Amino acid sequence: MLTVLLDAHADAPAAVNEPGFDALDETGLTRLLDLYQPPAPDWLRINLIVSVSGSAAGPDGTSESLTNRTDRRILGVIRRQADLVVVGAASVRAEGYRIPATATLGIVTGTGDLAGHRIEASDTARLVVFCPAAAAARVAETLPGCTVIDVADVDGRLDAAALLRAIRATGARSIVCEGGPSLAAQLSAIGAVDEVCLTTSPMLTGTTLPSLGAAAFSPIALRPALLMTDEHGALYSRWFAIRD
Repeated sequence: MLTVLLDAHADAPAAVNEPGFDALDETGLTRLLDLYQPPAPDWLRINLIVSVSGSAAGPDGTSESLTNRTDRRILGVIRRQADLVVVGAASVRAEGYRIPATATLGIVTGTGDLAGHRIEASDTARLVVFCPAAAAARVAETLPGCTVIDVADVDGRLDAAALLRAIRATGARSIVCEGGPSLAAQLSAIGAVDEVCLTTSPMLTGTTLPSLGAAAFSPIALRPALLMTDEHGALYSRWFAIRD
């Protein structure tokens, strides 16, 4: 059961005592689609789940031990509203990524190492891999049938601005980045992020994987747009970047 605590993205903020709703039924799905609707056609979100202590990985070393059915439902809603889901190669390997049901998957890799992926050969038509030219052959060998887009790199690390241009050049307008921390931080550092969708798991953990890595970048001012909680104490929030 989800309870809305703040709905500042709507024309009229929701009352604090608004009745809760079941996120897992069809009525709840319709409500979530409204609550998570991007405010503009061209919109780049980062979608994160963290422990209370800020780790993007739980006790099992992945996000699986942090998530729950409601979080996965919201993840599905956010993906449903996206043209392109972008994720780093390390997350693809660690999390066992598959192609989303309703969006194209974009994988970002500096080396072309996608060993251990779980992507079905029949799904590669909806897969785009962004990588340096030197890694393209390795990608094509590992995932034949996917679209490979060359992106400029500096010492094997993709240039974030060039990556964003390549992503936009695919025609994708509504984009969600699901990490990992390094990729999310790169996009944040160049001011590309319009919104952060954040699930906070009610768990205190060692910060083995900081949600945006360890690299510093200029702070980005945010304003809260949505805050919800469930019966287990997890928090679900939307934060909009404040533009000058």
